[in-house]
Amino acid sequence: MAQQTTTEVQFEDTLKECADLFARKLHDYGASWRILRATSLTDQLLIKAKRIRSLEIKRTAMVDEGIRPEFIALVNYGVVGLIQLEKGFADEVDLTPEEALNLYNQYANEALKLMLKKNHDYDEAWRMMRVSSYTDLILTKLQRIKEMEDLEGGTLVSEGIDANYMDIINYAVFGAIKLKENQTA
Repeated sequence: MAQQTTTEVQFEDTLKECADLFARKLHDYGASWRILRATSLTDQLLIKAKRIRSLEIKRTAMVDEGIRPEFIALVNYGVVGLIQLEKGFADEVDLTPEEALNLYNQYANEALKLMLKKNHDYDEAWRMMRVSSYTDLILTKLQRIKEMEDLEGGTLVSEGIDANYMDIINYAVFGAIKLKENQTA
C-alpha cells in the first residue's frame, strides 16, 4: 500500500508542478489557447511528443530544453484539449485566467482519479515501463485522435478523444515522475 501512496503523492506533486507552470503562462498569455481548433491542438501535442521521441533517439538537443519539460507541456496541452472538447474553440479569448485555472484543476483532478483506478487494476505496472514506452503510447494515442478527428465523430468502437487525452496526461505524468526519479537516483 505504501507504493500506492507514493504514486499518488508523486502524481499530485507533478500535477501541481504542471498547474503552476500553466498558471504562470496564463498570467503572461491569458487563455490564448482558446483560439485553437481541435486539430491544431492535436498537432501541437504531436510536435511535443515527436520532439521527445527525437531526443530519446538522438540523445542530444540543439534547443536547451530537455525531455521532462516536454512531458509537462503534454500534460498541460492534454488538459487544454479536454477544456476545448467541453467548450469548443473561440474566435477570441473568452475565459479569465481564474476560470481557465478552475477548469484546469477540474480536469487534472479527473486525470488523478482515473490514474488511481487504473493503477489499482494494473498494479503499478507503469513503474516497470521504460520512459520511451510512454512516448510511443502517447504518439499512438495522438494517431488515434487524428483518425477520430478525420472521421468527424463517425467512430464505431472508440473510447473517444477525451479518453485518449486522459491517457496522454497520465502517461506524460508518469514520464515526468520517472525522469525526476532518474535525476535524483
